[in-house]
Amino acid sequence: MDRFNHLFLLLNLLLLSFNFSSSQPFLGVNYGEVADNLPSPEATAKLLKSTTISKVRLYGVDTNFIRALAGSGISIVIGASNGDIPSLATDPAAAGRWIAANVLPFPDSSISVVSVGNEVLELGDVNLASQLLPAMQNLYNAATSAGANIKISTVNTMAVLSQSDPPSSGTFHSDLSSNLQQILAFLQKTNSPFMINPYPYFAYQSDPRPETLAFCLFQPNAGRTDQITKITYTNMFDAQLDAVKSALTKLNFPQVEIVVAETGWAYRGDSGEAGANLENAKTYISNLVSHLKSGVGTPLMPGKSVDTYLFALYDEDLKPGPTSERSFGLFHPDLTMTYDAGLMSGSSSVAPSSAPPQSSNSSSSPVTKITGWCVPKDGVSDADLQTDLDYACSQPSVDCTEIQPAGACYEPNNVRSHAAYAMNQLYQVSGKNPWNCDFSQSAVLTSANPSYGSCVYPGGQ
Repeated sequence: MDRFNHLFLLLNLLLLSFNFSSSQPFLGVNYGEVADNLPSPEATAKLLKSTTISKVRLYGVDTNFIRALAGSGISIVIGASNGDIPSLATDPAAAGRWIAANVLPFPDSSISVVSVGNEVLELGDVNLASQLLPAMQNLYNAATSAGANIKISTVNTMAVLSQSDPPSSGTFHSDLSSNLQQILAFLQKTNSPFMINPYPYFAYQSDPRPETLAFCLFQPNAGRTDQITKITYTNMFDAQLDAVKSALTKLNFPQVEIVVAETGWAYRGDSGEAGANLENAKTYISNLVSHLKSGVGTPLMPGKSVDTYLFALYDEDLKPGPTSERSFGLFHPDLTMTYDAGLMSGSSSVAPSSAPPQSSNSSSSPVTKITGWCVPKDGVSDADLQTDLDYACSQPSVDCTEIQPAGACYEPNNVRSHAAYAMNQLYQVSGKNPWNCDFSQSAVLTSANPSYGSCVYPGGQ
């Protein structure tokens, strides 16, 4: 019996370990509620528990939803509205009442951050902006006095930067510097994050060229070199975050943590909304999640994935504006996926997508899959193939062990041979569609098996 109990205990520990590892500590989602068709709080909580998402951000305080997450371990960001800021700034007692009403009643729910206002510094309201820091300070003091271990921050858009390209030039607007200096000092003192909303989606809309779209979607591209640092960036997300990092460093706050409060891609839009379609949305989110899972970080913040809240859990059907404003949801109100971005717990990860970017907002038509192998085209330079090789081997679903020293495909030890193996690996795991073997027009499909000796190229079925 003792032996049975011991085995049963070990089995339970293994199951707990599996469940814990299935969630990603850096992955969150925004839960907006400007809608009249949302599932119940309990259904939404159950949905989140079935995913790899470990964090959720609310734009206000939904007491029923916070209770539904009790005991789940999912951390929660709650929000104090812009309208709350004046009273919170001028009356410490009001801040105490806010904490007592919105934080203390939920000891079994993991409230981690209170976001004070939303995009306040970009509104152009000088008076409200001047009240932001006092409101944050009063809430922090009230939470500390009540024994609540939470962070206090505020969310900003990329518009707080006057310069972001190249990333090393990242600089905050001079008219915001005074406020930001004081807010950043508070964040540093309280070990709270600087929260920012980078959207490659909007960057593409301001520069709707094919090469920009590939750069925004984490797809193979020529890269963009920062001539100051000599760093070559291969995606817009990293470039935007490093611009923020540069701006923080210039204000002497390089140690303040950056958190991505929002990022996403619209899966449909009006006729003039470039790139707003299902294929691009799936490509951006799935490749972003793969990038975060890799743990490589950004060139200026290597070795750690930035905590990132995807936008958004559901569509918000009552939002005004263009169609895209109501078309960011990862899930439908009936709890089905809008598209599979590899977010479900226990499911196979979705391979990084290298589908052809869709510049319009039309849905792509079915494409017949072609079997065979993906290899470099004749005449492609070693420099271009090195870029393809680095990109393919950086993807979590690609195993480049065989082209490492002592690997079966290491010889011949040259860029073309190694790139051929890695590019084919990515093609095989990405869906084996024609566009999966594009690599910025440096690759081609072949029916001739490139395997040799003990080096076996998967594919051909």
